[in-house]
Amino acid sequence: MKILAFAGSSSNQSINKRFAIYTGNLFEDKQLEILDLNDYELPLFSVDKEEEIGKPAIARTFLDKIDWADVLVLSVAEHNAGLTVAFKNIYDWASRQRVKVFDNKPMLLLSTSPGKGGGKNAVEAAQIIFKRYGGNVRATFSLPSFNDNFDIEAGKISNKEHDDALKDIIRNFDYGKEPS
Repeated sequence: MKILAFAGSSSNQSINKRFAIYTGNLFEDKQLEILDLNDYELPLFSVDKEEEIGKPAIARTFLDKIDWADVLVLSVAEHNAGLTVAFKNIYDWASRQRVKVFDNKPMLLLSTSPGKGGGKNAVEAAQIIFKRYGGNVRATFSLPSFNDNFDIEAGKISNKEHDDALKDIIRNFDYGKEPS
C-alpha cells in the first residue's frame, strides 16, 4: 500500500508534519512518501496570475504525487480557524488542472495544535471544502495540546489514550475507494 503523508503547513517546524509522519508510519505493509509543501510553492493563485503563467508544472507534480498514493494521510494546520494559505494555494492551482484534486483517494484527515482544540476547526473546514475536490475522508483525528501529548524527540504520541485511539482508527481504516 502506498501512503502519501503530508501537512497542510509550510512551516519548517510544523507540528502537523511531525504528526502526519508518525501517523503514516503506523500503517502496516506500506510504502510511505512524505510530501513537503515547501517543494510546491507558487505565487498566490488568481485568474490574472494563471493567465500570465499558465498551468504550473509544480501543480501537476503535486497531482502526480496524489495519483501515486493509495491512501492520503493529511494533517491540516489551523490558522485563524481555517486552513493555511500555503496549503490552500497549492490545491487552488492543482484544481485548475483537475477539479477532483484528491482523486477520491481514501483519506485520514488529521490535525494538531498547541491548544486544547487540536485544530478541530481546520478539520471541519477541510471536510466541507474537500468534498468538492474529491476528498474521500474516511476518518478524522485531532490531537489536542501537542506539546503535552507528543514526544518530539521520540517522534510519537506520548499520551497512551490518544495513541491508542489513533491506532484504533488505523486498524479499522476503510481503504475502499468510492467511485468518482
